[in-house]
Amino acid sequence: MAGRSMRFDPIAEARQNWSDAGWADVADGMVAVTSVMRAHQILLARVESALRPYDLSFSRFELLRLLAFSRQGALPITKASDRLQVHVTSVTHAIRRLEEAKLVRRVPHPTDGRTTLVEITDLGRSTVEDATATLNTEVFGDVGMSDDEMAAMVTAIQSLRRDAGDF
Repeated sequence: MAGRSMRFDPIAEARQNWSDAGWADVADGMVAVTSVMRAHQILLARVESALRPYDLSFSRFELLRLLAFSRQGALPITKASDRLQVHVTSVTHAIRRLEEAKLVRRVPHPTDGRTTLVEITDLGRSTVEDATATLNTEVFGDVGMSDDEMAAMVTAIQSLRRDAGDF
């Protein structure tokens, strides 16, 4: 129900339903997971809206930004996959779309003939700089939480990620 505000919190209602069904011992876990999933939807919608003028998804933006941050503006595809924490096929798909838009190109590794690099183009660099400025203004500058709330959220999610072996 994006765009319409409800008079009650449906996740709080779900907690009560979970408890009433006899699952009170796991209701907090259900609320935590559901809350994160809903927050993901909200934030992803804001990010996608900000990136729409650049014809970028967040995953393609992340790859461009990673390449722009790299010293040479190029990385092996497998290293990009590792750094973005996504499967190499997802990176390959993003590369294909970015190549079509002339934002990246594949180039042979200068010393390892078995490795292909993905390299950001000048157009890719200017596009990612513009898109970053837009995201900074429209999303990252006002997430909808106080600084203390954001810090607490990041700490809590880092704990979840660490427990999952993310780092």
